[in-house]
Amino acid sequence: MSKLNIVLYEPEIPQNTGNIARLCACCGADLYLVGKLGFSLSSKYTKRAGLDYWDSVNIVKVESMEKLYEMFPCGTFYYLTTKADRLYTEIRFKEGDFIVFGPETRGLPDRYVHDENARTIPMVEGQRSLNLSNSVAIVAYEAVRQNGI
Repeated sequence: MSKLNIVLYEPEIPQNTGNIARLCACCGADLYLVGKLGFSLSSKYTKRAGLDYWDSVNIVKVESMEKLYEMFPCGTFYYLTTKADRLYTEIRFKEGDFIVFGPETRGLPDRYVHDENARTIPMVEGQRSLNLSNSVAIVAYEAVRQNGI
């Protein structure tokens, strides 16, 4: 298991996933793609966004969150959502933590949004959300800041 685990639950936009794969390669995180993808991993857009970083990142496709929990029964999972009240900066990241992000158009299902480990990135009131790859970068590099690479 890597120092950090990024989880994309049902990602929809190949360019975002490619950018996030590149980010994972640069910060030493594993990338878990969970559930139904809105694109093929062989998409030219996914490949182009990830550039030549694909060989440097461990990408694991998992059927469901339940399967991921089975794979890591002692794992700590944080769920990033615009609907949480607590900030991501309250997290004290540990090696092996999982940071879960939802699909671009609808976010995470309610069962994760209402979890005690749901967190948010602050934004100006009235704005819908940040771009997924930007959100992953913000939170991943907070974990890196706290623990190093």
